[in-house]
Amino acid sequence: MSALSWLTERPIAHRGLHDMNNVRWENTLPAFQAAINGGFSIECDLHLSSDGVPMVFHDHALRRLTGQEGTIAEKTAAEMGAMPIGGTSDCAPTLREMLDLVTGQVPLVIELKGSEGHDDALVGKVVETLQGYSGKVVLMSFSHRLVRQLAKFAPDIPRGLTAEGLSPEAMEAHFSMLAHDLSFVSYAVKELPNPFVSFVRERLSLPVITWTVQDQEAVDRTFRHADQMTFEGFTP
Repeated sequence: MSALSWLTERPIAHRGLHDMNNVRWENTLPAFQAAINGGFSIECDLHLSSDGVPMVFHDHALRRLTGQEGTIAEKTAAEMGAMPIGGTSDCAPTLREMLDLVTGQVPLVIELKGSEGHDDALVGKVVETLQGYSGKVVLMSFSHRLVRQLAKFAPDIPRGLTAEGLSPEAMEAHFSMLAHDLSFVSYAVKELPNPFVSFVRERLSLPVITWTVQDQEAVDRTFRHADQMTFEGFTP
């Protein structure tokens, strides 16, 4: 059995088990608690605050989730922690706050979002925050630059490439990242099957998870061509 077999044992709740941002919003502690209660792994996203704290938040811009102008890179962790999400009483948690809630109860699939010019310290701060955390965790990113940094600065933490695209250029770029000892791949479900995912699974025997699964067709596509799904909008 693969050392990373736990990654595909249970469905992965996309940004926690939120309710499509009606009452329980994405990437908040209530969404993470709901995933824990349901026994699902948790996918979440990280950016750095202006004072270098890893924050659990998807967008670079603040407007969609907080109604405020500006970007997360312009706000301190304290400012983010006082900014309500979606008009609720919940605010963006720090990575540390999320880890303190989860405490290894379910696996974590953490995506490093970052933004050019504001994320030079992201990998280092995330690795520092994860020191001493005993739960199961993997790190991944769309950014090839950040994945290469993970290979250098966090060689003992399983790392993945978050990916999409079917063009020859996209395939070439994805294949180039195999030189950095990927542990798994997370691929857009709507773009399966494809040569890269087939090679990763069949030739390298690495697990592939999909994003973001929202209906039965995508569930079926996942389990025809990949190993586990990152889901939202329903409870498997």
